Amino acid sequence: MLRWKDIIYYAKYSNPEPARRVEKTEEEWRQLLKPLQYLILRKKETEPPYRNAYCRSYEPGQYTCAGCGSLLFHASEKYHAISGWPSFTQPATKGAVKYAFDNSHHMERIEVRCNVCDGHLGHVFPDGPEPAGVRYCINSESLIHKSIKS
Repeated sequence: MLRWKDIIYYAKYSNPEPARRVEKTEEEWRQLLKPLQYLILRKKETEPPYRNAYCRSYEPGQYTCAGCGSLLFHASEKYHAISGWPSFTQPATKGAVKYAFDNSHHMERIEVRCNVCDGHLGHVFPDGPEPAGVRYCINSESLIHKSIKS
């Protein structure tokens, strides 16, 4: 289980190594992604709060990166945070996402990126539920929900 101190350590010193890397040119990303996905994943934009695909969706399954298909979050870690964006308590694995300090928009935050394709996902905050106390606030457009068949 990742805690805030682990996230700060990764952002400051070194993120876990990904199992693989996906690298594309900007033109390849533009062709692969829908326009809003491109703006969020590659240009670090943010989708409007509450008016996004997964904000109020709590279906079982997994959430993968819209850029490279890597597993990022399990639906069992999703919770209702009233933030306007999908919120999760933990990534699927310790190395699923990477962290970077983000001082844009006159705020001090920690950005969350896909550890495989470096796509911008959202941010993580130290105000989540126990036991870890972290909240991953993620853009719906950076995710693809996959149902798990029984």
